Amino acid sequence: QVQLVESGGGLVQPGGSLRLSCAASGITFSIYNMGWYRQAPGKQRELVAVITRDGSTNYADFVKGRFTISRDNAKNTVYLQMNGLKPEDTAVYYCNARRPYSRNDYWGQGTQVTVSS
Repeated sequence: QVQLVESGGGLVQPGGSLRLSCAASGITFSIYNMGWYRQAPGKQRELVAVITRDGSTNYADFVKGRFTISRDNAKNTVYLQMNGLKPEDTAVYYCNARRPYSRNDYWGQGTQVTVSS
């Protein structure tokens, strides 16, 4: 059974920082590309950042220079370090695991991030 469990969300003031974690189980973590997506109320889910199984990273323009994605294959965990948070970053953040060249595509349950003073 595949599980992706996010943690680290919460309420933070503008300019603050949060670190999201996503612990994976039931998959061979090292062969999956891992991503963070977010969905704000009334909006579609959008890509935030991806880290490939080889360690390459890609970011949405709206988070470049503020967010950093990383992974620890020994811990089966992917992280999203979020600095310089803005109110428009408020959303539910979802972890995604996607195995290249397959239909294996899994999602976590999401963690709420609220940026407000």
